[in-house]
This record gives sequence, C-alpha cells and structure tokens, in this order.
Amino acid sequence: MLSTHGGSASLAYPDLMIWRNVVAMTVATIAIAACASAEPVRLISSETTASAPATTPDTPSNTQESTERPEPQTDEVAVPLLEWSPLGPATESTRLVVPLDYSNPDGDTISIYVVRHPARNQTERIGSLLVNPGGPGFGGSILAEYATQIYDAALLDRFDIVGWDPRGTGMSEPSIDCIDDYDPFFAEVDITPETEEEQRELVALAQEFADRCVSANDGIAQFAGTNNSARDMDVLRRALGEETIGYFGFSYGSELGATWATLFPGTVRAAVLDGAADPNADSLDSSLQQLEGFEASLSTFLEQCSNDLTCEFHNDGNAEGAFDELMASLDDSPAPTSSGRPPANLTVAINGVIEAMYSDSYWPRLEIALANAAAGDGSGLLALHDAYFQRQSDGTYGNELEAFQTISCADSADRLSVAEEDSLIDEYREVAPRLVPEGASGQYFCTFFPAAQDPRIEITGEGAGPIVVIGTTGDPATPLSSTEAMAEALDDGRLVVVEADQHTGYGVNRCVDDLVNDYLINLKAPNSGVECR
Repeated sequence: MLSTHGGSASLAYPDLMIWRNVVAMTVATIAIAACASAEPVRLISSETTASAPATTPDTPSNTQESTERPEPQTDEVAVPLLEWSPLGPATESTRLVVPLDYSNPDGDTISIYVVRHPARNQTERIGSLLVNPGGPGFGGSILAEYATQIYDAALLDRFDIVGWDPRGTGMSEPSIDCIDDYDPFFAEVDITPETEEEQRELVALAQEFADRCVSANDGIAQFAGTNNSARDMDVLRRALGEETIGYFGFSYGSELGATWATLFPGTVRAAVLDGAADPNADSLDSSLQQLEGFEASLSTFLEQCSNDLTCEFHNDGNAEGAFDELMASLDDSPAPTSSGRPPANLTVAINGVIEAMYSDSYWPRLEIALANAAAGDGSGLLALHDAYFQRQSDGTYGNELEAFQTISCADSADRLSVAEEDSLIDEYREVAPRLVPEGASGQYFCTFFPAAQDPRIEITGEGAGPIVVIGTTGDPATPLSSTEAMAEALDDGRLVVVEADQHTGYGVNRCVDDLVNDYLINLKAPNSGVECR
C-alpha cells in the first residue's frame, strides 16, 4: 500500500499494517475467524468495472484549478457535548458532531464515532492520547477498543486512549462507500494490456470507480481530506476538555498528526509519528519511494529464500528466477483458485506479494503460496490478495480502500492525464522491475476524481515543539529515507531509527517502547538520530 503523502500518488498503497495487526490480535483473543496479514499496497490495479469513458483517454475528467479557499479553523465551532455510553471492558463510546465544511460552521454536520479507553490509574492520569492507525480510510476507534493489546502498560495507566473513525470512515456517518463486489475492479483486470481495446477497458474501469465514489458519496467526498480531519481533531480536543493533548499516529496517521500539529501547534502536548512518509514528495517521488521500498523487501525475501533449504519456494537456490518465471506464466495462464472466484492472474499475484511484504512474519505464508501457484494452485495468492483488500469470510468488504482513494484524491491538487500516467511507467519499472511488470499500464489514481477543494497544507509543525518520528530500517511502505524527510520537514522533528523488516517500529523492542513512554509521559524528547537495534 503506497499511501499518498500530500501529493497525488500514481501508485498508491493504503496503510493496513497496523489495522491487520490489530485484527490478528483480536482474532487471538476473542476467536473471531479472520485472515491476518500485513498492511496492503495498491500497486497496479486500483480501478473498476466497465463503461465507455466520458472523456478522451488523454484528458482528465476534471482539469480546473482548485478553488482558492481560506484556512478555516475551529474557533467558530461550538464545543460539542460528549455523551459517553459503555461499550465493552473498560471502554466507552460517543459521537462527535462537527461541521461538514469548516468554511460554513453553521451548515451541514457529520457524526464522528469515538471510543475511549480511560486511564487505568486515574489518580496519576495525565490526559487524553489521540491515536490513529493510518490509511487514509481506516477507522481508528479499534485502537482504543483493543488498547490493552496494542499499547504499553505505562501508557495505559496514565492516558485515556482515544481513537476515532476519521470522517468518511468506519462507523462515522456518512461513511464513504463506492462498490460492493471487488473482484471485477481489482482481481479480474489485466494490468498488462496488449491491445488498444484492453487499454481502453482499463481507463474505463478507472473512470467508473471514480464516478461511483463521487456520485455515491455526494456531500462527504469533497470534504473528506486530511485538513478537515485535523480540524475534527481540534474539535475533539476541545470537547474532551484538554488545553493541550498528546497524539500517537501510525503510517498515514503520521501525516494526519503532522497536519494537525501544523494547523494547531499551540495545542500539541506531544506527538509520535511512527512509519512516516515524506510529506513534501510530489506524486512521482512518493510513488518511486514506496515502490523502491517494496521492491527492496521483495528482493530480501527472495534472497533469503534462495539461501534457505527449508524455504518452500527455494527452487534449488534460485528463488529469484523461479519468481520471475511464475509471474510471467500467471500473466499468460492464471492459476485456478476456488469455484466462483477469479483465478490468480498477475494482478492477484502482485497484490498478494505486496500484502506479504509489510512484515517478514508473513513471508512463510508467501513461500507456500508461490510454491502452490507454481504447481497450479493459485488459492494461496488469492487469499493474500483478499487479505490485502480486507475481504471477509462471507465475501463482503469494508469500505477502507474506497475511502483511502477518495481521501487521497481530496488531499491532492495533482490530476495526471491518462497519457501522463502511462508515461511514468518506465520510471516505475526502473526502481521496481518485479512489481511493475513489462507492459503495465498507468493506474489513473486521481485522474478522474474532481479537483480537490482543500488540498492538504504544507507540513511544517512550526511552533508545536519536539515531535518524535520513528522509522524502521526495512520498512517497505514508508522507507527510512522518507521517514527521515518527515523529520527534516518538521520544525523540531526527532528521528528514531528501529532495526526491523516491517512497517512501523513501535513494539519491536524495549528500546523504542521505553523511549516513547518517556516522551509521552515525561515530555523527555530524544535526540534526533537515536537508534534502537
């Protein structure tokens, strides 16, 4: 999942790592049947069904410049009264009513779903800690609901852990919802079109998906961007009665937190941004950064498999060559899966591979899936693909990926035409030849979405004080170089490097956990460049 970081990403991968880890922990504790995986990456296919494009292939459906808008803050918004109701063990929920459009604070409103896990030691309670798992598009209430399985005891004792489903996501109302059946959009497409007709079909799918997202979510789509989510955070802070407040965000949650810290620096008590992306990369650079990170993780996986006789995809020490042959064969002849489901074609295979790259703990599962696909059974790759798209056992999907794309495009002023998207493929292939196959088309991620009304602001964090930015050495989704760029972009970013082959670093070892505790509790910010190995 490439997440977009303030610019329009041509290749975009949503932030699902934290979400999936939470799901995995939930399964382990309450025995819900689900498929745990790492954070997904949307690589080549991100669009949908078929219909003739309403615009010419080389022209975006909306090319007007974004309307100049003021920087609406929250001063004119009345402080909402929060009425909490018991939810589960040591948790409670409420709804926060906020303006749909902060430029019109007396106009239409939306409802934000909020969950709180109160501090376990009320006599030593510091205050509230806002938390977000990333995305964009994923609800954050689950982080508070399962706080005891996610956060260190020291934080649970001293803070109310407060998670919310950002506007357009989860149980907030209205919630972005574009499509029901994902297979025609994301599994049954040929990402390496060989004819002009096949290429036109891909363009039509991209436009159909965008049209559905906009038409089905009229009233929220254009106001779902990160700036407005940051404004919602400030209203939530005021409703919680906090003069200043702490924040802990993962992946895209780091971008949201940095946006909030830039808009409302005087309200920041402390902020931790884990797995951060380069906030100032343009659409091309952000795509290249993430592609390079995922390709590097895939190369590490294949190299380790080649050197390990027990690897299921060892192939006499040539896992790399076997992988390349398998991908080519799946493009020509997809491997059968199960009745009523699409076969594992190249699209499914790449989505599944990227899904497994979010953490090396999923690599054994990928080994087996690749070996079985080479033997003619694509079920394992389809299962990884399904995990990437959050498919449930009953065949339904959440709305996370639809919200992801809608929010990302609401954040970005860039709109690349079909021809411009296609012209970038060679640059993508240069950094990621395995993940961007020969003959791949563009993604047209925001090409057919309307112009953004309120593109995400430039992130500076000026006046917010020290902000801790955590990166891991082997992060595929937000490579360490992009995390370093976030720390540099902030007025007082404090970089912490964690040695790990996964996305995000919190929980990897005692070093980083103690550092986070000391900062959030005692406000002792580390020196920039600290390493936790």
